[in-house]
Amino acid sequence: MNHKPTVTGLPGQSGITHHIKVPLPVRPTLSVESVLLLAASAISVRGLHHGDYVADPFNWQTEQSFPTALRPMSVVGAIRYAATGDPQRSSQLADMAMNVLALSLDGGPVWTDLLSLERHVEDWSDGLTAVEAVAGLERVATSPVERAA
Repeated sequence: MNHKPTVTGLPGQSGITHHIKVPLPVRPTLSVESVLLLAASAISVRGLHHGDYVADPFNWQTEQSFPTALRPMSVVGAIRYAATGDPQRSSQLADMAMNVLALSLDGGPVWTDLLSLERHVEDWSDGLTAVEAVAGLERVATSPVERAA
């Protein structure tokens, strides 16, 4: 709650100060697991893209009015979309979800910097169909045994 002081009273009189409680909007909180599940849902609805984060990111073959968020996405793009609403924008939550996924796949990459983890996820998803990618994301999100600590 936000407390906002207001002065009440008639002109020329000393006012009485009241505190009015104004409720602040509640922002939904997402967890790493929910981001992975939302990414799986995005891939199942829009399709899996191999290559860039999203199909035709520069609108060379697609009409510019067609939003990038509705196009097929890579696994990393879907994770970014689930966390930020944009497959090309990153956030700390998107990076955390990608790190958990990368460290849960095939023992994780050799290097643990952000770009190596992202590359490991992309290499894993290169040979997969959309159904297999969705199943992998759901498995990591829901099974604590499969998830990296």
